[in-house]
Amino acid sequence: KTGAEATQELSMKSALLSAVLCCNTTLSKVKDPETGEEKWEPKGNSSEAPIIVAARKVGFSEDVAKEYPRELEIPFSSSRKMMLTVASMAGRSELCPGGMSLPAGTKHLVVCKGAPNFIAEYCTEQLMADGSVAPMTAAAKAEIMSVVDKYSDRALRVLAIATRTLTSMPFNTKDDDLSTDAKFSACRQNMRLVGLVASIDPDRDGVPESVLAARGAGIRVVMITGDYLKTAIAIAHNVNILQPQDDPATAAVDCARLRPNGEYLSNHGMDQLTSSIRVFARAKPEDKLEIVKSLQRQGAVTAMTGDGVNDAPALNQANIGVAMGIQGTEVAKGASDMILTDDNFCSIVAAVEKGRTIYAGIQKFVAFIMSVHIAEVMQIFFCIICGLPVMRTPLQILFLILVTDLPPSIALGMEPGESTILQERPRPKDEPVVLMWMWVSMVLNGAVLSVVIIIVYIIALMYYCDGQVMQEAIKDLPDYHSKLMDARTVAFISLVWAENIRAYCSRSFNKPIWHDVLGNVNMQKAIIMAQICLYVAVLVPFFSDKILGLRGVDIGIFGWLLALVGPVGCLVLCEACKLITAYQMEQYQQQLALRHLAAASASQYAVAEASQAEFNSNSKGGKAQQTQG
Repeated sequence: KTGAEATQELSMKSALLSAVLCCNTTLSKVKDPETGEEKWEPKGNSSEAPIIVAARKVGFSEDVAKEYPRELEIPFSSSRKMMLTVASMAGRSELCPGGMSLPAGTKHLVVCKGAPNFIAEYCTEQLMADGSVAPMTAAAKAEIMSVVDKYSDRALRVLAIATRTLTSMPFNTKDDDLSTDAKFSACRQNMRLVGLVASIDPDRDGVPESVLAARGAGIRVVMITGDYLKTAIAIAHNVNILQPQDDPATAAVDCARLRPNGEYLSNHGMDQLTSSIRVFARAKPEDKLEIVKSLQRQGAVTAMTGDGVNDAPALNQANIGVAMGIQGTEVAKGASDMILTDDNFCSIVAAVEKGRTIYAGIQKFVAFIMSVHIAEVMQIFFCIICGLPVMRTPLQILFLILVTDLPPSIALGMEPGESTILQERPRPKDEPVVLMWMWVSMVLNGAVLSVVIIIVYIIALMYYCDGQVMQEAIKDLPDYHSKLMDARTVAFISLVWAENIRAYCSRSFNKPIWHDVLGNVNMQKAIIMAQICLYVAVLVPFFSDKILGLRGVDIGIFGWLLALVGPVGCLVLCEACKLITAYQMEQYQQQLALRHLAAASASQYAVAEASQAEFNSNSKGGKAQQTQG
């Protein structure tokens, strides 16, 4: 109904005002920091906000609850599934102008707000649309629950509102030892259902896509909620936790199935349920803890989100506890490992992607720095074994490591994530940072770099050292120090250029160098820095020739052109090596997929075997009892 029509309807006004008297959420004007415009903003529980807004729309003021002093409040709990308040009604003959009438002598009004199936059990009558009162029969309850089901199927969260008028409090208000449960039991008797309130919490932008991205990343998303089962199923479909082909009967359960007789199922029975279920409805905080334990028994790494005090045990038990930064309590935040500042599921998936990106950056950093160091060792080792003059001096090696190798390797650690990073399988917890296929890649690329630079060095030795390449022969040449410096300078320049090209090749283990070649701004900065340092090292007088032993000015045009052989050869051969690496990566991902499939099958088989053994044990026990009888 519209606001104007609702103001004239007794049942709607009565239901909304009663609901407001059982809410702690307020509605106030705030200024939008971006636009500067004033707007109404609810502060409090998200499930109460629609009630407060609806009450304002039908004409109730924002301070209407203050006209009915609250005398008792029993907050919502997961076990009671409802909240209860008692408000003063002294001197009133009707709830509000145009609202339901109150019996003579009414001094207090009990209001319950919560799960319809729980509240309906305590109702003996219901308020009709015309203001009359009818008994709450079994048929009436069934009709009410069918309405609840209808709205729940549309992902609406339905709350029932029930009231009870009192001439006096049903318990001794002066008894300080009286428990909250005792007060609750005394007040909730003989309730009158006054209405249902249905609201929807719209899906946040990007959540359905993030759930699909998480599924593609090998992450199983499970929803544990206190909502009604049908509501939970509808929401799960909206956000892609349940796919169209999923059968809700097997993919979603009411958490009452976890504790059919008040006691939780055995570990085997629990594991059998949680291994396939993706939606748990009507959950208690302790249910979350048992579900987390069950998933961990099956070998899963679990991340649990929560915001309440009662969620703390499950947050602490999970491998990664994630607390809500906006609505979360301090207890939940203290028990968690991570806090979501925006309370948004998309941030969790973004964090997973960022974590994988950082980890991949570390792998690329290690692979690059190890490959160039392997190449350094190979080059020096080759020179010593074959009797060639050592390719570079210790000071030149130190300069290469600290000045020309380090900036590109740091830039690789800051590499943006690849677009397909969320499509990779989750890595095992015991997986080393450097995998076997990475070792193969490092050795191959190190060998390529070594071969190319050694060829350049040998040609340079032949050119500058009068056709001699062996150390003993070169020592006999006149001014052999200068000639050897020229050959080393060519090899030095060629190596720096080749390593810079190798840095661009290392941005991806399996994609070609031209794929998003300028995507890492830090790499451009690092290469420019390395190039500046190179030309300072080979061209600046005194520093180049007297300290580092390099003569870039004296090698001539031939030397600079010969140095180009290194980066060109490195580019061609390193890119060819990626074909081998790409194949090994694909094989590794297939092995991970098979390992995950085998682990899942083994877990399901173990659960089935244990369940069958438990069933056989129970059957034998039953036969023994029959025999004894």
